[in-house]
Amino acid sequence: MDSDQANQQTPVTGRRALLGAAVLGASGAVLGLPGVARAADTRTAAPGARGLKSLPVPTIIGHRGASGYRPEHTFGSYDLALDLGADIVEAGDLVVTRDGHLVCRHEPEIGGTTDVASHPEFAGRRTTKVLDGVATTGWFAEDFTLAELKTLRAVERIPANRPHNTLYDGRWEIPTFEEVLRWQDEQTRKRGRQVWIYPETKHPTYFRKLGLGLEERVAKLLRKYGKDNRNSPVILQSFEPTSIQKLNQLVDNPLVVLLSSADSRPYDFVEAGDPRTVADLITPKGLREIAGYAQGIGPTLDLVIPKNADGTLGRPTRLVSDAHKVGLVLHPYTMRNENPFLPAEYRKGSAADAYGDPFGAFKTYFATGIDGVFTDNADTGLLARADFLAG
Repeated sequence: MDSDQANQQTPVTGRRALLGAAVLGASGAVLGLPGVARAADTRTAAPGARGLKSLPVPTIIGHRGASGYRPEHTFGSYDLALDLGADIVEAGDLVVTRDGHLVCRHEPEIGGTTDVASHPEFAGRRTTKVLDGVATTGWFAEDFTLAELKTLRAVERIPANRPHNTLYDGRWEIPTFEEVLRWQDEQTRKRGRQVWIYPETKHPTYFRKLGLGLEERVAKLLRKYGKDNRNSPVILQSFEPTSIQKLNQLVDNPLVVLLSSADSRPYDFVEAGDPRTVADLITPKGLREIAGYAQGIGPTLDLVIPKNADGTLGRPTRLVSDAHKVGLVLHPYTMRNENPFLPAEYRKGSAADAYGDPFGAFKTYFATGIDGVFTDNADTGLLARADFLAG
């Protein structure tokens, strides 16, 4: 997560329309709130609820696992997210190897999240590529076979903010998506509760141009493991609307369109010459279009509450109420405990690795009526949710 041609709108299918209605269901009064979400409303799943309706609201989503405490997209991070109580684990951001395997990395460029730079045998693989219009130098997943990637180990991506996480550098290998699907089943049995995952197709236009389409590979594995229906505990997400539209034709899973800053353009729009920006997608018209092929949106938190020039929070936008009116859930990203990632009024001091007041920030965001949030610190999120619902 984190996002650093006009296609024909997919018509609302019967299945999609029913699922959109089911998302609202008995808690429609809550989801329709334009402002403060009240703790007195129904916020927990009804007995026997299935699919998205079975999740507590607001849902706490472990962003790349428990990446506040372990190197992201590792089984160490995923396991800890469950230990901390996350309702869903974002496992994982999906990229493709040279021999066609889906693996979990934040980006195709793997130099920042693995120890590849310390492997002399791969020194010659370092190169510069244009990734979504930006020249990027490093090592790329698609230049390695799966067997080669398995010789690498994960490292902390932002050590300046999380120096303690570097203790775990080199401990875990890169997981494949198939391994994640097996892990999900194992953990569900082990823990006696359904484990949910929230994978993302990363840079799908980029990979499709390389002949390594993501969506078909994702769908094939979901079908193999019987996780391709509307009640399956797998939510799929992407920053490219056309990727979600493709998945809508391939599987019946809940689907979410990720949204970066208002002035940004999804890269599939750039490639197709579609002039629309995210600002166009979050209008009532744009949200109605998204509701034709998806069940939710994953906006940056700044689209829910913009920041003032001094970094403090401004007034909430209408995004929550407008999205709820067309039956879309909102799972914004990303809450982190460290000072640099918090709104200015919730920082404590200026140390880059010090915690601020995330509880205050969580409360403010929850009060907008969002249905969940991605967080690197699931334990903090769960305590903040308990405080919010109690008060």
